[in-house]
Parts: sequence; C-alpha cells; structure tokens
Amino acid sequence: MSDIRVQTQGVERAFGSGEAAVRVLRGVDLTVHAGELVALYGPSGSGKTTLLNLIGALDRPTAGTIEVYGKEITRQSEGARAGLRRKQIGFIFQSYTLLPTYSAAENIDLALRLPGIGYFERRKRVRNALEIVGLSAWADHVPDELSGGQRQRVAIARALALQAGLVLADEPTSGLDTRTTKRVLTLFREMAHANGTTFLIVSHDSMVAEYVDHAYDLQDGRIVPHPVVSTNHVAVGGR
Repeated sequence: MSDIRVQTQGVERAFGSGEAAVRVLRGVDLTVHAGELVALYGPSGSGKTTLLNLIGALDRPTAGTIEVYGKEITRQSEGARAGLRRKQIGFIFQSYTLLPTYSAAENIDLALRLPGIGYFERRKRVRNALEIVGLSAWADHVPDELSGGQRQRVAIARALALQAGLVLADEPTSGLDTRTTKRVLTLFREMAHANGTTFLIVSHDSMVAEYVDHAYDLQDGRIVPHPVVSTNHVAVGGR
C-alpha cells in the first residue's frame, strides 16, 4: 500500500474568467508522504492558502488532479468531500474560526461531534488536547476571554483532538511567542514520528523550516524548493 498521503498533479486555480481571470496556481505538482512535515512559503497572494483549501476539499481546482489518502477528490460529490473534511483532515485556520459563545472545550468538542465520536471519548480527547497546548486552566473560557495566542492554541488543540492522519495548518504559529512556537512544532514532529501524521504547513515563520522534512516556495503559481538549514531541532532533508 502506498504511503503517499497527498499528491497534486498539474493543479491550476484561476479566479474570474476570460482575459480578466487571475491565475493563482499554474501547475502545482506536490507529493507528501505519511509522517512527513512539509512547509509552504511565499509572499501574500502567492496561492499558499488557495492550495491548502484545494487539498482540504474546501475548493475545487480549475485544472489538475488532487489525491488524498489515495483517492482522487477533485470530482468527488460534495457529500464525500464533506465526510473527508469531518473525519480525516484536521484544519488549523489562520482566523481561528472559533464559535464566540462556546468555551475552548466546547469548540473542540463540536469538531469531534461532527464525525460521530462518542461522549466519553470526546471528553478524553478534549482534556488531552487542551493539556498538550497548555490551556487546561482555560477550558471554560470563551474566545473573547482569551488572548490571540491562546485562541490559536485552541485551534491547534481542536485539529489535534480529531487524530486525523492529515493536518492542514495555515500560519499555525501566528501570534505565538518563540517558546510556544517551539513547543507546538516539536509536538507536530513527535506526532509525525509516533503516529504517521502528515502536516502541511503554510507559514511566513522562518523557524518552521527548521522542523520540517521538506519546504517549498510558491513562486509564479508553481512550487520550487525552499532552502532548509539543518539545526539541532530535527534532521531535515526528507525521504
């Protein structure tokens, strides 16, 4: 059985039509294996989040194919794509997307209710996820009572609690201090090694490149290698 978790071939995404169309992605080829951490860099507007949304079945490409868990998702029905998002992909959104009237624990619990996880298992996962990100004492606080960094950690905990094999993270270290950033990235690394979890991380944070197996830049709608400097954090270079 192939260990390829994500594969895109010739993926294009244009917005608008005719001569006025804006071509954001111009033929993206990307392969990510199970247990790998991959970072995507590039300036604002380069298409990083667009590519993440396509892989996460939140949008459809103008051309090309996308395989996730070995299944071509480009032409799947909306029901099948929704099921994939609920059960098999963890999302960390840059805007947090937390419900304002729900506590931190309730926001995480809701993401676990959607795929039908039982009550006692949800309680355990919520508790463990909040402990992992250092927010156990803030479980009953609503987003307005949390700092930006704490909201980001709730969003990270929500994605990790799902225990999906693929996590798509849009600027997951945004708003975090250096110490917390290192803690979160080390956690991602440990999960990749222990559970085979795949992380695809969109970032502007140069520190992320120190923790990943592969890093790429999006330039002119295409992917090119991003220089990764080996550090004491992890051995980089990939398979």
